[in-house]
Amino acid sequence: MDEESLLLSLELASGSGQGLSPDHRASLLTSLMLVKRDYRFDRVLFWGRILGLVADYYIAQGLSEDQLAPRKTLYSLNCMEWSLLPPATEEMEMQTSVVKGRFMGDPSHEYEHTELQKVNEGEKVFEEEVVVQIKEETRLVSIIDQIDKAVAVIPRGALFKTPFGPIRVNRTFEGLSSSEAKKLSSYFHFREPVELKNKTLLEKADLDPSLDFMDSLEHDIPKGSWSIQMERGNTLVVLRSLLWPGLTFYHAPRTKNYGYIYVGTGEKNIDLPFML
Repeated sequence: MDEESLLLSLELASGSGQGLSPDHRASLLTSLMLVKRDYRFDRVLFWGRILGLVADYYIAQGLSEDQLAPRKTLYSLNCMEWSLLPPATEEMEMQTSVVKGRFMGDPSHEYEHTELQKVNEGEKVFEEEVVVQIKEETRLVSIIDQIDKAVAVIPRGALFKTPFGPIRVNRTFEGLSSSEAKKLSSYFHFREPVELKNKTLLEKADLDPSLDFMDSLEHDIPKGSWSIQMERGNTLVVLRSLLWPGLTFYHAPRTKNYGYIYVGTGEKNIDLPFML
């Protein structure tokens, strides 16, 4: 959700119970404005909150003019002091995939994982137990990246692709119609396309290259991983992810108000295919 319309956005997303205290709202309004100025971001999004046992992580993301360029991610424990996180890598994801359970809420906390490594001594091969230390900050980076790739959402038409390549915010976007807003095909993944590159020319024939340049939610696997509901007398569409419980996307049809927020434990629902 955009920091410029933060209070309205929090109100629209409140149907899922994702709220903030008045103190945190006031702190965010001021601190995100300073983050935008100091880091020279084009836009700043309040991404959400990852719940920890000791403290919660408040997450914000900074975007450049090219909306699909790699985003800078920051975290805070008090909504006032922000720290920049390093970019996610495949190595980080593999390293943190062995860590299960809740976040502690302490970035310097280290998880211990025991691995079996082969050791050669002459012609003999032994298996030796090695304790690997994994920092919680590394896990935080990895989980945010996974959630972004899997369930960050944007409505069709909110961004457009310029003839020269960069992706810009569509200033003429006036919202989806009420009928379009009820379809999953009207929403895209807010990231570089993956499935679109695999489509045939025949499948791409009906697509508008300036608007349909991202992957649609309707082809997500497993099928049924999104809940779509109309709220507030059909004036608000709310999408909730069942794969990453806690992710809520909202859009008021025929208005420019849309956004998403994640408030959860940072745990993926790996049992979802068996629940559908």
